[in-house]
Amino acid sequence: MSTDAPVNSSAQPESPIGGRVRNFLIAIVAIALSVALFLGLRSETTSVSLPKLAEASTPLELAVSNGKPSLVEFYADWCTVCQKMAPDMAELETQYGDKLNFVMLNVDNTKWLPEMLKYRVDGIPHFVYLSKNAETIAEAIGDLPRTVMAGNLDALVAGTTLPYAKANGQVSKFSASVAPVDNQDDPRSHGSQVVN
Repeated sequence: MSTDAPVNSSAQPESPIGGRVRNFLIAIVAIALSVALFLGLRSETTSVSLPKLAEASTPLELAVSNGKPSLVEFYADWCTVCQKMAPDMAELETQYGDKLNFVMLNVDNTKWLPEMLKYRVDGIPHFVYLSKNAETIAEAIGDLPRTVMAGNLDALVAGTTLPYAKANGQVSKFSASVAPVDNQDDPRSHGSQVVN
């Protein structure tokens, strides 16, 4: 005696047209979900980028001559800390852009080697706060919270002491690919000379 369940003789096989319609609907839904996922991920990752921020930044030559205070950021496109801070920097630029200059100098561009040496850039992001007369007020290095940056920028615009003048956070290490020429004026030379 068999214990198998009885076969339902009233179940009818699906018609070929019904199967095609069902498969068509599944394909349409899959395509719609794929497009939505692609567009969602794309808009999330391209909203703020370092190259876009750099392109929109004030050139250093203009910043030191236009009578406005400046925030100079030394960065690199490969710097994960710089990338992490990019959305906050974009918001700060929107908030303070009419009151001060935002300058971005890419450490991979040897054009900025004199500035990298002047400010002793050995970790990035490296921020330099300049007065409206282009005098160095303070420097900060690394991943800084947006509130710390905003506090410093408020003080910079007001011409008062920066509350977080020596703030430091996580950095991406950097070493210049071009060594400076022996120069007595280099503060790192400590007055030593090479005698031939």
